[in-house]
Amino acid sequence: MSTEQGGEEPGFEERMRRLEEIVRELENPELALERSVELYREGRAISQSCRELLEKARHSVLLCDGEGETPFADRLRN
Repeated sequence: MSTEQGGEEPGFEERMRRLEEIVRELENPELALERSVELYREGRAISQSCRELLEKARHSVLLCDGEGETPFADRLRN
């Protein structure tokens, strides 16, 4: 997955579309092992970046709601 010409990183939705493409390609039983490993690594990297984007979004929402002072995990225990 490369950056667009303007240098912007792909958005969450574009990253998810790429993950779907990777899954479809990995489901092909004719896929060479080397390509499978390459796709797996790319998928893991995209998955991690999606998790980071979701965490940032969650944090922004918490700040908007005035709940940013208490760590999320602590609120789950209360």
